[in-house]
Amino acid sequence: MITINNPDFNIRKIAESGQCFRLNANQAGGYTLVALGRVLRLSETNEGCVLDCTQAEFDALWRDYFDLSTDYAAIRAQVDPVDAFLRRACDYGTGIRMLRQDPWEMLVSFIISQRKNIPAIKYCIEAICSRYGEPIESQGERFYAFPSAERLAALDEAHFLACSLGYRAKYVLSAARMIATGTLDLSAIAALNDEALYAALQSVSGVGEKVANCVMLFGYHRLDRFPRDVWINRIEAREYGGAFPTERYPDTAGALQQYIFYYARSAAYQGSRSSD
Repeated sequence: MITINNPDFNIRKIAESGQCFRLNANQAGGYTLVALGRVLRLSETNEGCVLDCTQAEFDALWRDYFDLSTDYAAIRAQVDPVDAFLRRACDYGTGIRMLRQDPWEMLVSFIISQRKNIPAIKYCIEAICSRYGEPIESQGERFYAFPSAERLAALDEAHFLACSLGYRAKYVLSAARMIATGTLDLSAIAALNDEALYAALQSVSGVGEKVANCVMLFGYHRLDRFPRDVWINRIEAREYGGAFPTERYPDTAGALQQYIFYYARSAAYQGSRSSD
């Protein structure tokens, strides 16, 4: 067991921040994460967040996955003191961290995410994993790893339609075949600068500006990226006259976007709006 006692590590907030679709509440009152071909159970206690893993597994996988080398308090400290909204969002979202997730999983996940809410996205991803992912046995339960590009490339569009992907089915299949054939090497493009990486991702059918930015932020840890969805667009219109000042935060805008997204969807923000 590993205990993380850090105000910038709150597993519930991370799970609800919209960046990860396979981190879910479990019946024991904690959370279960399926990632990196492993299953990790986490629970919040008075001492901190407890991770059910060995020190060796933590050092090899989870320390980096949870981005524990980044000082999120320092990121929040950079916020413009006159930006009352952003300061509230950061205070409310303290505990969120940017996960270092697998680019392939992020590419598929955010292609699927288009015009879907979070529960629907999770449903589609679990349908794909349970049908085509490798089984993982953990404490008497069976989970499924995210399937490889090669596995998905061997399917046809009907298999994805059966997982409720709708029009996204052809895009996921096309992406899988690009990766499986080496037409696009997701590991190699990690070395590209932002502009080139952005262009490379958009060479995949079904990947536009938002999806490319999401993959860059959540799959390649490019913290300068600022994906815009309906929630972020709404906040930009209401709080920033149409555009968040990303230029003020050239290295951390993506992390701040997560605080904004989490706060925008909360009852706390909705309540503050109704009292204006």
